[in-house]
Amino acid sequence: MTVPDAPDPLEAATQATRSLQGLSTELTARVPRLLEAMRSVGTGLELHSTLDRICETAAELADARYAAIGVVDEEGEGLSDFVTHGVPDATARRIGRRPDGHAGLLGALIRDPQTIRLADLTADPRSAGFPPGHPPMRSFLGVPIRVQGEIFGNLYLAEKHGGDPFTDDDVHMVRVLATEAGIAIGNARLYEAARQRERWIDGSVAVTTALLSGGDADDALTVVAEQARRLADAAAGIVLLPAEDGGLEIVAVSADQPAKVLGIVIPPESPVVERLLAGEPVFVTDASADTRMLSRVAVEYGPSMLLPLQSGGRVLGALATPRARGARQFTEAERTLATQFASQAALALMMAEAQRDRERLAVYEDRDRIARDLHDLVIQRLFATGMMLESAQRKSVVPAVREGVGKAVDELDVTIQEIRTAIFALQQGPAEAPSGLRTRVLREINMAAVPLGFKPAHRFLGPVDATVGELTGKNLVAALREALSNAFRHAEATRIEVVVDATVRLADGTPGVRLSVADDGVGIPEGGRRSGLRNLARRAESLGGASWCEPGIGDDDGGTTVVWQAPL
Repeated sequence: MTVPDAPDPLEAATQATRSLQGLSTELTARVPRLLEAMRSVGTGLELHSTLDRICETAAELADARYAAIGVVDEEGEGLSDFVTHGVPDATARRIGRRPDGHAGLLGALIRDPQTIRLADLTADPRSAGFPPGHPPMRSFLGVPIRVQGEIFGNLYLAEKHGGDPFTDDDVHMVRVLATEAGIAIGNARLYEAARQRERWIDGSVAVTTALLSGGDADDALTVVAEQARRLADAAAGIVLLPAEDGGLEIVAVSADQPAKVLGIVIPPESPVVERLLAGEPVFVTDASADTRMLSRVAVEYGPSMLLPLQSGGRVLGALATPRARGARQFTEAERTLATQFASQAALALMMAEAQRDRERLAVYEDRDRIARDLHDLVIQRLFATGMMLESAQRKSVVPAVREGVGKAVDELDVTIQEIRTAIFALQQGPAEAPSGLRTRVLREINMAAVPLGFKPAHRFLGPVDATVGELTGKNLVAALREALSNAFRHAEATRIEVVVDATVRLADGTPGVRLSVADDGVGIPEGGRRSGLRNLARRAESLGGASWCEPGIGDDDGGTTVVWQAPL
C-alpha cells in the first residue's frame, strides 16, 4: 500500500463543515462531544494507538458497546489488521483467529465501501454468523474510512446501548468522525513510514560498521542476521552462503534456538535457491506450506522474505527474515526496505572482503621482508660466528675447550637449519586450511608463535579429527585464534598452554569438545574491555555450548584460562 501525501487540513475541515450542515437540533447539541472526539482522535502519531483511540471515541460518540476498525490489505481483498474495542481479552482469546474480511458483512464493506446500517445484522443475508464464543450483536453501523481518497479500512459499531438501532444522527456523527480519522491515520502512516525508513537506515549503518571494523567475518554475519531480524520484526534472521556442493548453507542465525538450523544446506534443486542465486528476491506467504522450500527449516515459519545478497552483479549469498506461522504478511514498504538493506549489507560484505585481502597482502609482504632479513642478516652472522668458533677450536690445545666449542658449533648449525626452515615457511605463506582439525589447530599455534616470540605448548585428548564436526571445528579454530590474539595483545604472557579435549561431556550429558587456552599473563583487569570474550561466548552459545574464564598457569594462579566448549 502506497503511503499517501499529507492530508490537506483545509479540505478536511471543509468536508466536516458540509457534513454538519442541516443536522437536527438534537445532533447540534451533541456537536461539542463531536468536536472533543475529533480533537482526541487527532492526538498522537503512532498508528496502532491511533486506531485504538478512534475505536474508543466512536463507541462513546454513538453510544455503542462494541467498535472495531478493519484495515484493508494491499490487494484490497481482505483485512490485514483488525482493532477492537469493548471485547474483553478473555473473550477475544476464546474467539481465536480474527476475521479476514473475505466473507460476511465485513467482506461486503470491503467490496462496496458504502455506509451500512442494520437494526438486526443477524437477519441480513450477507451476514456469515459469529464464531463460537463471540458476544451477541444485533444493531450494526459500518462506515468506510478514506485516506486521501483511498480506502484505508472500515469503522464498525455494534450493539447500541438500550437495544435501539443506530439513528441518522449517529450516522452523521460517525461519518464526520471517520473523516477526521482519515486525517489522523494519514498523519500516523506518514510518521510510521518515516520512522521505519530511519530504523532500516540505522540498521544498515550498524551492519556496515561491524563488517568494516576488522573483526571476525562470522561475527559480522551474525550482526547482519540480528539487525535483519529486529528491523523486519521477524521470528529469525538467517544468512546463507553458497555451499561447497551447491545450494545455500545457513552460516549465521539470530533466533531463539540458533543451533537447530546452523549448518543446514538448502539443496540446489530448490526453486527458491535457483531464484536467489540468479539475484531475484522471493516473498513467501506461508513457508510451512510452500512446496518450493525443500527444507525442514521452513516448517516452523509463515510469511517470509528471502533476499539475495548482491552487489555489482555478484551474488554473495542470501538473507532470510521469516515470521512465525499466522503472523501478518510483509507490506510492500517492508519488502522494499528489506531489499535495500540486503543490497547495502552485500556491498559492505564486498568492501570487508577487499579490506581483508589488502590486510592479507600486507601480511604477505611483511613475511617476505622478515624472511629476507633473516636470510641476509641473521644467517650470515651466525655463519660467520660459526667460522670464528671453528678457527678457535683448531687453535685450542685444551681438550675440554675444543669439545665445548665443537658443541657450540653444532648448535649453531642446527639453529641455522631451523631458521632456514622458518624462512621457507614465511616465503610460502599460509596454505589453505586442511580438513583435519588437529592440523588447523597446530597451524594457528605456529602462526601465533611469530608475534608472541615463543611457541605455545599444546596437547590433544581423544580422537579430535574423527569426532569433531566441521561446523564445531570451524568455530573452535576461530575461538582459538581469538584467545591467542587476546593473550598476545593484552596478557603480556611468557607461557601459553593449549588443550583440545574431545572426550568431555557437556552439562546436559551431550558429548562435546573443549578448548582451553591458559597463560601466565597479567589477567583480566577490572573494567577492561571484554568484547573478545563476548564474541567467544556468543559463538559457543550459537552452537549450544558455553565459554568462560578461569585462573591461569602463572604463580599463585596468575594469568587467565579461557575455556570454550560446544557439542561435537
